[in-house]
Amino acid sequence: MEVKGEIYRVAGPVVTVTGIKPKMYDVVKVGHEGLMGEVIKIEGDKAIVQVYEDTAGIRPGEPVENTGMSLSVELGPGLLESIYDGIQRPLQVLKEKMGDFIERGVTANGLDREKQWDFKPTVSSGDHVKGGEIIGVVQETPNIEHKIMVPPNVSGTVSEIKEGKFTVDETICVLSDGTELSMMQKWPVRQPRPVNKKTTPNKPLITGQRILDGMFPVAKGGTAAIPGPFGSGKTVTQQQLAKWSDTDIVVYIGCGERGNEMADVLNEFPELEDPKTGRPLMERTVLIANTSNMPVAAREASVYTGITIAEYYRDMGYDVSLMADSTSRWAEAMREISSRLEEMPGEEGYPAYLSARLAEFYERAGAVNSLAGLDGSITVIGAVSPPGGDFSEPVTQNTLRIVKVFWALDAKLSQRRHFPAINWLNSYTLYNQTLANWFTENVGIDWNDLRENAMDILQQEAELQEIVQLVGSDALPEDQQLTLEIARMIREYFLQQNAFHPVDTFCPFDKQYKLLKAISKFAGTATEKLEQGVQMKKIMEMKSKDELAKVKFEEDFDAALEAVMAKMDEEFAQLGGN
Repeated sequence: MEVKGEIYRVAGPVVTVTGIKPKMYDVVKVGHEGLMGEVIKIEGDKAIVQVYEDTAGIRPGEPVENTGMSLSVELGPGLLESIYDGIQRPLQVLKEKMGDFIERGVTANGLDREKQWDFKPTVSSGDHVKGGEIIGVVQETPNIEHKIMVPPNVSGTVSEIKEGKFTVDETICVLSDGTELSMMQKWPVRQPRPVNKKTTPNKPLITGQRILDGMFPVAKGGTAAIPGPFGSGKTVTQQQLAKWSDTDIVVYIGCGERGNEMADVLNEFPELEDPKTGRPLMERTVLIANTSNMPVAAREASVYTGITIAEYYRDMGYDVSLMADSTSRWAEAMREISSRLEEMPGEEGYPAYLSARLAEFYERAGAVNSLAGLDGSITVIGAVSPPGGDFSEPVTQNTLRIVKVFWALDAKLSQRRHFPAINWLNSYTLYNQTLANWFTENVGIDWNDLRENAMDILQQEAELQEIVQLVGSDALPEDQQLTLEIARMIREYFLQQNAFHPVDTFCPFDKQYKLLKAISKFAGTATEKLEQGVQMKKIMEMKSKDELAKVKFEEDFDAALEAVMAKMDEEFAQLGGN
């Protein structure tokens, strides 16, 4: 039942209202224009509302209406290929209504009420169904079968089930107690969707990015953070992950980011092919665009909207990857709302509950067994934008306490045009042991050893660089000069990758393994030759060593690598030795 009150006080996006007696997180409509807001605090007879639209011009005394409902998203066929704002208003629909700029107080359904979907039931009349169980399927896109589920809080015996073409709000199933089910269900965004159990993530998220897959892998159902200063490549890395990660569904949240970055995604994804299916990438993607010029408070809603949509597809048994770019903007929104509420500030002005809110979000990731008995996962990858690239600031530090993979972007690497600019000395993954068996079985028996050996060489290079800066590399013993050269090869041939090259943009595990194995083979043979008395200068002059750098750009990688390795063997044989 709708209860009306009035505005008592306005402080930017925070509005105090009286006379509505709401519950926490009830959605209210504020002012004559009916601006959407959410109750975030209750003090006696006053309710404090966070408004998700611009509050300029509204004044005390204007009416406020309590809808009595929590902030919810509409879940059903039609989510894929959509682009929403933070409160699940489809931007294509809003553009048709009012042009390029969103007016205040406008509402639009998250799902198209007119489009008909071909529903095929998988249960029969008389079957008992419980919450989360699949009652039918709809072909949402050519490669994604949308499974229609019983809402988690509903169960009963099917008395009637239909087949054919229906809109999302038409009844397709009736239970014996009279409950009518449609293809669409609503779910409150702040409440995690229930599952049977969470399982241990034991498969890697294959991204095709050598430094991520090879050195710092994240598991499907895991959590990762990409902190880095401005211009170091956070957004490009996130977009690469959205394009090439081997998940079924991608939810991309542009949380307070610049509009042109979301425009890039919108322009590229429909043209790019999914490597698994050959179809446009947009067909497996949901975009949530809350750009920096949209109201600050809606950043929080965009994050929760995105994770709820991800949970919905996870419950169907799909692997979902969620990109949040960037959680720092959400934290800034929390800081602004907190200051408007006159709360005691924590470190650097952020609210004391910053870490709790971040943890609530990342904890909704995971590999699960759903209520329908299907295995699905959500991998959450959050970008963090620390001011000045300072990783000691609160958002980065609180994120690091939660996530298990840390991909540290480095401004110095990006200035040297080394991309992805992920610093191999500062980054880490806690999934190495969990995934070790998978790598041994699916990539190569010696893959884990190759990776550890490469990391050791890079570590040695960092230690030697201090001496090199003082006396130059020529003053080093020849074995240490060789270590520096092998480290350079690992950095430039393996870790460096061109996101805009048609071949090098995606590197499968087979190719990664062969490339690392080739560098390892060179290192082993060169060390032997050095011990046999061959001069370092002769090893450095080998042409095949430099030709190995070009192999990763070749379409016929195997043939090119074989030719280079044959030439390398020949050159090593010509070097002689004792």
